[in-house]
Amino acid sequence: MTIVDIIRQKFELADFKLKTLLDVTMAINANSSAKELLQKYRSILCDDFGVGHLVTFDCNQNWKKLISVGVPDEFGNNADEVSLALLAFKDVTYLTPEDKKNPLFEPFDVLVTVYHKNIPLSYILIGDVSANQAVFGTNYLEQNLNAILTLSNVIVVALENKRLYKKALEQESMKKELEVASKMQAMLIPSQDSLPTNKFIQIASFYQPHSMVGGDYYDFLQLNEHEYGFCIGDVSGKGIAAAILMSNFQANLRILFKHKVPLNTLVKELNKIVNTNAQGDRFVTFFVGIYDGKKHTFKYVNAGHNPPLLLKKEKGQLHYLTNGCVGLGMLDEIPSIHEGEIHIGPGDKLFCYTDGLIEAENNNDESFGTIPIEEALTTNENATDIVHYLRNELQHFLGDKPCGDDISMLGVDFL
Repeated sequence: MTIVDIIRQKFELADFKLKTLLDVTMAINANSSAKELLQKYRSILCDDFGVGHLVTFDCNQNWKKLISVGVPDEFGNNADEVSLALLAFKDVTYLTPEDKKNPLFEPFDVLVTVYHKNIPLSYILIGDVSANQAVFGTNYLEQNLNAILTLSNVIVVALENKRLYKKALEQESMKKELEVASKMQAMLIPSQDSLPTNKFIQIASFYQPHSMVGGDYYDFLQLNEHEYGFCIGDVSGKGIAAAILMSNFQANLRILFKHKVPLNTLVKELNKIVNTNAQGDRFVTFFVGIYDGKKHTFKYVNAGHNPPLLLKKEKGQLHYLTNGCVGLGMLDEIPSIHEGEIHIGPGDKLFCYTDGLIEAENNNDESFGTIPIEEALTTNENATDIVHYLRNELQHFLGDKPCGDDISMLGVDFL
């Protein structure tokens, strides 16, 4: 081969490399699919550069093989072994005989790494360019490695951008769905305007989910002219799963309330419903009570919930309402339920809450606790003012630290 032939050959090879990069760039600009880009990458390396063994691993998809050429189908299927072997390499590496003692590297000559800000995106194994080495010389792979590296980086980054764009679209779609779910959940929880203010009872409330939807729940139903049922509950966990279980729980509770089922039976039926729907993955702490404004009696069951506080105005005594049973969904069947019954006098006050209130922690890792609730109840303020006061106290207590759970409050004035 003459010098002129060598020079011509080098120009032709350089021209080929430029055309290859231009072709790939145009495919990316044309928004080709990930599958099309991978097919083009495989064709260039195998058909044009003469690579006989080629495997690419995607680090963001549990070390999934995106391209596999010249190796058995089962090659590299063990993600743990693949990640352990490949993560030992941070740079492009010519594999040595020592490296090739690992069956993962045995068919290959070069390991190509593609990183972004110290985060691995892809590993590419290249080997068997014997056909072209016979024509262009034993240093053929070394001469073309920079072009292969450039091409690999362009393709991998383009695929990563597609993945991130798709993820962003999915997150935006999820955000919109959560906004709808949040509005629907807000419709399920009674607003302050819908709560009663009459000669028997006055109720005030507050609800703040940790995220757009939550697992806290309270409800109120007027059973007849003088009987009122109300409750508060907390589904274990937060987010969409808790919100869905809460919504189903509310629908069943309302049905049972309207049929005037005794509290003990109501709790047993709700326990069955939670077990069926949650399948042991979640449980519900729950407090439910019925107030009879004519008889001035309050019957309740506390199913593993934070005990509400009742202030008996006449004696100025605070009582924690604990009679009841374990949380709903904790056991297949509740062995025993102890229903509480209290005589209610004029001016008595009840305050119900979820654990998000008392377990809220400030920057000093201190919990809000029940003392502020006790202090608020012993004042002459009504339920509305007490709920408002505790909201402000909690905000002042937290400072700039966000609350880590859903928060619900339900204050009741017995008149």
